[in-house]
Amino acid sequence: MEVKLNAEDTTTKHRGLLISGLIIAMLFGALEGTIVGTAMPRIVGELGGLSLMTWLTTAYMLTSTTIVPIAGKLADLLGRKSVYVSGLIIFMVGSALCGMSQTIEQLIFFRALQGLGGGIMMPMAMIIIGDIFTGEQRAKWQGVFGAIFGLASVIGPQVGGWIVDSLNWHWVFYINLPVGIIATILISLGLKGVKAEGPVRFDVAGMATMIIGVVSLLLALTFGGTEFAWTSWPIIGMFVLSAISLTAFVWIESKTSEPILPVRLFKNRTFTVVNGIGFFMSIGMFGAIMFVPLFMQGIVGISASASGTVMTPLMVTMIIASVIGGQIVYKIGPKLQMSIGMIIMAIGFLLLTTMSIDTSKLAASGIMMVIGLGMGLVMPLLTLILQESFPKSELGVVTSSSQFFRQIGGTFGMTILGVVMNNRSDTLLSENLVPVLKQLPQQGGAMVEKITASIHTNPQALYSALLSPETLSQFPQELIHTMVPIVKSALVDSLHAVFWFGLMFVLLGALLTPMLGKIKLVKQPRKKRGKAVSSDVATE
Repeated sequence: MEVKLNAEDTTTKHRGLLISGLIIAMLFGALEGTIVGTAMPRIVGELGGLSLMTWLTTAYMLTSTTIVPIAGKLADLLGRKSVYVSGLIIFMVGSALCGMSQTIEQLIFFRALQGLGGGIMMPMAMIIIGDIFTGEQRAKWQGVFGAIFGLASVIGPQVGGWIVDSLNWHWVFYINLPVGIIATILISLGLKGVKAEGPVRFDVAGMATMIIGVVSLLLALTFGGTEFAWTSWPIIGMFVLSAISLTAFVWIESKTSEPILPVRLFKNRTFTVVNGIGFFMSIGMFGAIMFVPLFMQGIVGISASASGTVMTPLMVTMIIASVIGGQIVYKIGPKLQMSIGMIIMAIGFLLLTTMSIDTSKLAASGIMMVIGLGMGLVMPLLTLILQESFPKSELGVVTSSSQFFRQIGGTFGMTILGVVMNNRSDTLLSENLVPVLKQLPQQGGAMVEKITASIHTNPQALYSALLSPETLSQFPQELIHTMVPIVKSALVDSLHAVFWFGLMFVLLGALLTPMLGKIKLVKQPRKKRGKAVSSDVATE
């Protein structure tokens, strides 16, 4: 028996209060990642556990990614208010416990708990926007919320630095409590409850197999090639476990009455194409852009802290493009806007491949602006098109699927392009740098061995070290003049390979846009459209 939600779930008591609560929740949820990243050195300095530092990010990423499709389905089954408020409470509890952590192990565990809340919160805002707005208005608000996410990326490092310097790292987490309480109150007052009609059935087997499959996959992608060799048994074992679990998940989803992610959705062209575009775009976008700060440090010569500011132009233009895109999409159509945005992104990635040793910070910032413009035109559409193409009864599932596939794509991108970077660097540094290092006097043998080992295991860290003034001061001056050009040349060539692969994935996404067909944005409220539309009614 299919569960139906009472209509009052999609109406609001006070729309202004609800929108305010959504904006606050979206902003402080999106800020969390950038703020915590800024505070990590201080956290590790106080709690210790440098070898476990990556888990502070990995734990949050694992839980926040895995819970997204589950949250979307639960929102369709139980209603938006109960799921959203639960996510906010979990996030706040996790934040409080993170702030009270006394050991790095405690902090990692509580970061995972915090990630559960964060993974519930992020898609819920977009789901509710899809509920209370339609067509033209929905496009505008999706653009606004996309801009809020970009704003968080711009101000996050500054806010995190201010909190750590003025207070201490504990307040990086405690700051979520008063803000979260305000957001929870506003959303509770603004959004009405829901009454489920009929028995509610949970796909427990689907949840279990999906969690095991996704977590195993993400762990393998995260630690493969770094902590463990790709051919090691731990990595192979995790890939095998992921394949078995996800195969079981697909089989279960095809049989159960209330699947977490219905297999039949993939038969819908719009669903498959839009999520495919989001997946490929995220592989290229997250995978390649993460290397730009490395270029700024190693080639342009700016500090590690200042290198992050080169991303600010990208975020600023993305914010502007998101807002403008939300205004013009009704006039030019989602398909054309999507195509224009993907082409602009591809041009930006092509420009990345032209960066050289002589590239200035201004030129790099200009390229970032081009990429940000394309991203801003595309990002809101990935959710908007799905919401316009499916009935309200599936709004939670399809909206959360968009974020889920983008997050998975980002993880794939960081892994795939990281492998490209490391392999290319290994070849170039082994051919050109190692022979130079062997010219060092006998007493430098230990340093040569250490550098040679890093070439094969972690070239990115090696670049950062060898191009820092502190490290270079340990080498003879004549060797520096010989070594630095070799290292910089290898870095540029390796990054070019990364950017070319990133461009390839963006182009794959662009090639999918003609398959979208014509998407119609409706003007009238969804409740006036009569019966729920079928999954193909909004596409031609």
